[in-house]
Amino acid sequence: QVQLVESGGGFVQAGESLRLSCAASGSFFSIGDMAWYRQAPGKQRDVVASIDSTGISNYAESVKGRVTISRDIAKNTVNLQMNTLKFEDTANYLCTMRIFDGRRWNAYWGRGTQVTVSS
Repeated sequence: QVQLVESGGGFVQAGESLRLSCAASGSFFSIGDMAWYRQAPGKQRDVVASIDSTGISNYAESVKGRVTISRDIAKNTVNLQMNTLKFEDTANYLCTMRIFDGRRWNAYWGRGTQVTVSS
C-alpha cells in the first residue's frame, strides 16, 4: 500500500520561511509527476507548484519568486521551500504523486500539513 506523508508545517510570522517535505512509502516501481496543493477553510484546493519526471517545475502566480519545489528521486520525496511567507499562504498543504505500481499509474495524496502565517 502506497502512502504519502507530509511534514514541516507550523506556525510562523509573516516574512519567515518553512520547508515542507513529502515522502512516499510502500511497494511501487517508479514515481512520475509530483505536486503541492493547498486548501484553506471554505476554499477550493489549488495547486501551488508541480514538478515533472524531468525536473521541469511550474508555480502558481501567487507564489512565484517565493517558493521552490524540488524532488529527491533516491528518497522518494518532494520538497517545497517557502520564503517570505504571507498571511494568505495560511492553508493545509497536501502533496500528490503519480506512482506506477507495476500495472498502472495512480495518483496518491497525503493528508496534508498545516501552515499558519501570522500577520
